[in-house]
Amino acid sequence: MRLSASEMATLSKAREGRWRPGLSDQPLHSEIFASTGDGSGAGLALGLARDALNIQMHIAGEGADPTADVYDRRQVLWVQDARAVQRGGRPYCQGLPADLRDRLIHVEAKTTEDALFALEEGLRCRDLACVIGEISGNPRAFDFTASRRLSLTAEKHGVPLWLIRLDAAAELSSARMRWRAQPAPSSRPLWNPDAPGSPAWKAELFRAARHAPGKWILSNEDGRLHARKPNTPIAANTQNIGDLVRPTFGRSLAAYARA
Repeated sequence: MRLSASEMATLSKAREGRWRPGLSDQPLHSEIFASTGDGSGAGLALGLARDALNIQMHIAGEGADPTADVYDRRQVLWVQDARAVQRGGRPYCQGLPADLRDRLIHVEAKTTEDALFALEEGLRCRDLACVIGEISGNPRAFDFTASRRLSLTAEKHGVPLWLIRLDAAAELSSARMRWRAQPAPSSRPLWNPDAPGSPAWKAELFRAARHAPGKWILSNEDGRLHARKPNTPIAANTQNIGDLVRPTFGRSLAAYARA
């Protein structure tokens, strides 16, 4: 059965209404609520940020010279207030994804007001790929007005913001997308079952301007964000196994070594 153009448009709109990794229409201001002790907020923020940046690079590469380098080398600004640093520590560069290690600008603010100022100034700079922030608790300075200023600045200058709210209650906010994050079991590594697997998070999207609420297990596999339903069994990691198995011809290396 063939669908009309209007039916296809309706179906496409319905699909876009369900959030999934890789969507081209990404909000410019998101909040992630998480506990201080498990690092899930920062992990999910990085996963969502890299997913959005990968989509931007893909769009920028369409129609461009195939030999052109469209890799985004802009810096990433990471702002923390003093309580966030005290409770969760600073970002560890060697623990970051390889494509972000030499692009990080870290700002440690003494007060919430200073952190909000740094976030807003970063959003005004189009030479930044994105801004990640960490604010602990529900400080009085971070009210709806301050949240609205961040949203308007991000949308005006086109610089996305992922703001991590550590041990905070979900008060009134102008963020276009709001998440709750918790750690989740990782998939079992292919070669060493006792080794740590790829990062995974229990992610609940409880408010979004253009998407229905939902829950997923999000994981970072091969540098890309993947989503599955919470009750889906964890599959063993079999990535790149085909590249490691191939037929051999002629004499083996051991035979050559004995010759």
